[in-house]
Amino acid sequence: MVDLDSTSSKKLRKFDEKIDEFRTRIKNSEDFKVKDEVFDTATLMALYKLSSKGYLDALGGTVSTGKEANIFHAVRTQDDELQELAIKIYRISNSNFKAMQEYLIGDVRFKNVRHTKKDIILAWTRKEFRNLSRAKEAGLNVPMPLITNRNILVMEFIGKENIPFPQLRDLNLDTEQASFIYEAVEDFLVRLYRDAQLVHGDLSEYNILVDPDSLIPVFIDMGQSVTLDHLNSDEFLQRDIDNMARFFSRSQVVVDTNELYEKVIRSGLDHQ
Repeated sequence: MVDLDSTSSKKLRKFDEKIDEFRTRIKNSEDFKVKDEVFDTATLMALYKLSSKGYLDALGGTVSTGKEANIFHAVRTQDDELQELAIKIYRISNSNFKAMQEYLIGDVRFKNVRHTKKDIILAWTRKEFRNLSRAKEAGLNVPMPLITNRNILVMEFIGKENIPFPQLRDLNLDTEQASFIYEAVEDFLVRLYRDAQLVHGDLSEYNILVDPDSLIPVFIDMGQSVTLDHLNSDEFLQRDIDNMARFFSRSQVVVDTNELYEKVIRSGLDHQ
């Protein structure tokens, strides 16, 4: 007969050994210790699996802490070159999963998701991966998503040498610079709608990173993005446009919100 207690103990010891091995590969141990709400056992195991498959070699410090997720810098060796990555970990313990439901309900891609906290957050992680993939396939300037596992999204790091590009809100722009960036934002809204068949849903100066040298924007945080058949897609599009108009007005860039809304909608109709 198999000694179930012995077998269970061996599995637990093996699991603990794997976790300990991965802990040694986390560069900033103090940063690790203070984030128990992020690095629960299941998340650690998922990180270990991603590491064992070559998706990351080492996890570094915090890049940002949001309402629902923490983003960490990571590295891996790819084709003999060091590649910087962003590891986004959605917190299962204290994410606002009720707010997430507004964006999940009505999205046919996730119609069978159970309404438990854990299932919603895991679906949300997959949703952001799929939205980024659609946007990237449409040629839009978003982080390249690599893989998702449970509540973890591995993607391209937007920045240089461990330092993320600044958020749009943190730039001191003159009118000419702001106009340059706004043109890229308008192009993004149109092409996201027309080519990727998505509405961002949470576009603001917080969710746009800007290369400080070229002033080329990169659009992030696409977990909220919805397909065009979502019940609230028009409302979310109008809100995105209003947010951008409000921000760019500070730099004397005038945005006709009605005209831009019609332009985006018309682009989708013309593409059908």
